[in-house]
Amino acid sequence: MRSDILKKNIETLPHRALLMSAGVRREDFEAGKPFIGVANSFNNLIPGHIHLDELTREVCRGIRDAGGVPFQWGVPGVCDGIAMFVEMRLSLPSREHIADNIEIMVLSHSLDGWVGVTNCDKITPGMLMAAARMDLPAVILTGGPMKANMIQGRKCHPIVGFGIVGRVKAGKITANEAEQMLGDMVCGAGSCVGLYTANTMAVVTEALGMSLTRCATTIALDPKKKQQAYESGRRIVELVKADVRPRSIMTRAAFENAIRVDMAMGGSTNTVLHIPAIAREAGINIEVEEFDRISRQTPNLCSIIPGGPYEMADVDAAGGIPAVLKRLLPLLNENPTVTGSSIRKVASEAVVVDSQVIRSTDNPYHAEGGIAVLKGNIASSAVVKQTAVNPEMLVFTGPAKVFFTEEALLNAIAAGQIAEGDVVVLPFQGPAGGPGMPEMLTPTDAIKGAGYQRVALITDGRFSGATSGLSVGHVEMEAYNGGPIAAIQNGDIIDFDVPQRKMDVRLTPVQIRDRLLAVKAPERKLPRMLETFRKTYTGINCYGKEATPK
Repeated sequence: MRSDILKKNIETLPHRALLMSAGVRREDFEAGKPFIGVANSFNNLIPGHIHLDELTREVCRGIRDAGGVPFQWGVPGVCDGIAMFVEMRLSLPSREHIADNIEIMVLSHSLDGWVGVTNCDKITPGMLMAAARMDLPAVILTGGPMKANMIQGRKCHPIVGFGIVGRVKAGKITANEAEQMLGDMVCGAGSCVGLYTANTMAVVTEALGMSLTRCATTIALDPKKKQQAYESGRRIVELVKADVRPRSIMTRAAFENAIRVDMAMGGSTNTVLHIPAIAREAGINIEVEEFDRISRQTPNLCSIIPGGPYEMADVDAAGGIPAVLKRLLPLLNENPTVTGSSIRKVASEAVVVDSQVIRSTDNPYHAEGGIAVLKGNIASSAVVKQTAVNPEMLVFTGPAKVFFTEEALLNAIAAGQIAEGDVVVLPFQGPAGGPGMPEMLTPTDAIKGAGYQRVALITDGRFSGATSGLSVGHVEMEAYNGGPIAAIQNGDIIDFDVPQRKMDVRLTPVQIRDRLLAVKAPERKLPRMLETFRKTYTGINCYGKEATPK
């Protein structure tokens, strides 16, 4: 074991004294007792994380009972919902920071394995990146979703507030009326109720085989969640003793399974950022086109908030991720999991309890999966959650209305400057241009909340899982790096054809070239971390690869 260097050598006598000063007992240095790290992302800022200290205690108890020695430390977390529109450009950079945090702690202290206790948007992918990077035994415990409130027959939860903002901006309700709805949206512990990025990444984690079965959908405050925490603690000790490492689980086959489950459920478009980044740490190259290929082969079997009526609690009651895997069994690759069972065995033993919440492949909600990758003279690639688009908008043409900040767009909505049929364009929101690639949930939900039925949106920023409508993001190349999206001006006509995977502006190559020569990026005051992040992504696309604009 890696920790043996701390336990046996005379050179590490002072090391043992330091560890004992922190509470380690002499008997903890016995041979065969692995040192297990617990990366605890508890804080009392994020509802998805306020209960993680309780879960971490259960993880540590499981580690002790299995013969290991637990060590825990704090991992930071950003709530995208709270940071949205305020300062959320630091959210995506925090993913790399979290992966670095765990690498620093595990390697510096010669730990044998670790458990990541996580829940929300960038924390889970950051932990998976660390697992793939270090390739030391690891288990990820996701904290579970919150339960929505039922108010007059409607599901209410925090994210509906973004749509309420749009209603206020459009003059449909007053700010005072909106404030009266605040209490209805308060739900308590857990990640946001629908298939937003947090729950999407929990689904990806379970489908990859890196968390225990049913972990992704078990509600945060369900007593079963504490049992999962305890079993995760026991299981990591077993994985260390058997030397089962993440790269033996996170194979290319596993990533294909995870993408397929994501497509079947209609998850957040942020997976096109996170899955390739995790895979890259494992030495596996996944291009954005893989999502489109798998999406074309995979029917959409679930209709989950924000794209449908069901919440994650409904998915759990219907059989959870194993039930989704059961539906997809003929399409699944064989692959191991941290449980010791293969993913196909998990699928074969599952039971689908509700065939409306998790439909069969011959009765899908949509013939194709959640994501489509568009190409054209605006982008070498761009992403849309096609299952959340009104069928009448899948083929669409409209004039551009260009904005450089979310606030400018909200003001335009309030002033009645957006008309049905418009295409809102938000350039300079990418990793280098934002910088930090902020989520565009405020604009998309403001458009939806204002009641617009035929307004599209294009951005080189990214979207939350809450995005709906014809909202196209992740445009590559981004404007800051010379991408054609920077050439679009008010009134330019833009054509969309989602079934044909096309998106073009009616400009000639010469017009685009000449306009780009005159473009200047907006000046923005940057914290030090964003200055560094911008330098990292200047000349590089959002997937971390060198790219040259057309």
